[in-house]
This record gives sequence, structure tokens and C-alpha cells, in this order.
Amino acid sequence: MPDEKVQGEKSEARKVTGSMRKRALAFAQRAWRPAGTAVAVVLALLLTWHVVEGKHGLSVWRQKQVEDQQLRKEIEVLQRDNARLRRLVERLKTDPEAIKHQAREALRYVNPDEVIVTLPEQPQSDNQPAPEGKQSGSN
Repeated sequence: MPDEKVQGEKSEARKVTGSMRKRALAFAQRAWRPAGTAVAVVLALLLTWHVVEGKHGLSVWRQKQVEDQQLRKEIEVLQRDNARLRRLVERLKTDPEAIKHQAREALRYVNPDEVIVTLPEQPQSDNQPAPEGKQSGSN
């Protein structure tokens, strides 16, 4: 009798195990498609985030565009300044009047018959009148 009991319990366990396997397999088959869809959506969202915010994403690309425009403007200004200085150098090489003008401006050279009058610099606060409607000292 005890053997029959043990054998009955084993067959009952096999039935339960087989039944659980069938249920697990059925659950996996039912849940596979929604789980796969969820995984695909998550991966698509991660890819989208990486495209926008990643190391070489759209936001970095836009910042680089703005930086490029600023540098192009700076290059243009420097090229104009270089052209102006080249023209000045050419004039100083060939034009005696330009040489004379530059010497007067930069080195403060004067002709023997000229007199230089220098005025002392005054602070701006002494020269500026009080703003209208407000007089200093009265409230």
C-alpha cells in the first residue's frame, strides 16, 4: 500500500507539473507579442532620445551651427580689419602725407612753427549737471 500511495503522489505531481508547464507555455505565448511590442517601443524611445540629446545629437548640432555662424562673422570682421591695415601699410610705403599724418598722430610730432596746447583732463562727474527734477542736497 505504501508503494501505491507513493506512486499515486508521483503521478499527481506529474499531472500538476505538466499542467503548470502548459499554463506557463500558454502565458508565454499570450504575453510574447505585447512584451515584444513594449520592448520595441522602449528601444525606439531610447534611440529617439539618443538622436536628440546624444553626444552628436541634434541639440549639439544646433549649438555647433550657432558657433559656426559666430566664428564666420568674427573671421569676416578680422578679414576686413586685415584689408584696412594692408591698405594703410601700402599708403605708408608710398604716400609721404600718410607718413606725416601717422607720425603726428602716433608720435605727436609737430612742425617747428606749430604750438601744442594741452588741456588738463577733468573728471566727468564735475562737468555733468544734476539730472532734471533731482537736485543734490534737497529732498
